Amino acid sequence: MKKVLIALDYDPTAQKIAEAGYTIAKEMGAETFLLHVISDPVYYASREYSPIMGFNGYMDMSSIQKDTAEGLKEASIHFLEQTKHHLGGENMQTLVREGDFADAIIKVSKELHIDYIVIGSHSQKWLEKILMGSVTAKVLNHTTIPLIIIPTKKQK
Repeated sequence: MKKVLIALDYDPTAQKIAEAGYTIAKEMGAETFLLHVISDPVYYASREYSPIMGFNGYMDMSSIQKDTAEGLKEASIHFLEQTKHHLGGENMQTLVREGDFADAIIKVSKELHIDYIVIGSHSQKWLEKILMGSVTAKVLNHTTIPLIIIPTKKQK
């Protein structure tokens, strides 16, 4: 059976990645896994947007505390469950891991014998790119599992 892992990060473009990834997985008739990696709690304190932002308009995160490790994990699980509901993919499995984004994606993919990884590619601030590197590039360079890369850069 084919297995697809859809990796969703803290960026507001996660909805586009989830929708595109699930469309591809459904076309393949693949078992689908949603993954969110908790890497740096600082991103979750941003006032610009909620890193586990869900899908605007129906996801109320106000009752979940995101300032503790357990709270972040609970918020991540809530995010993935709401994503499943939004996509209509109630048979999807959800996974939350902690650590480096790329390392966690690669590790989970190997553990689950994933056939395809769906990941987004979006521009980051130059300093973040220098310090963290590109998650997509790191996954691409450290796995033999095929990647389906969803571009999320805004069109001008």
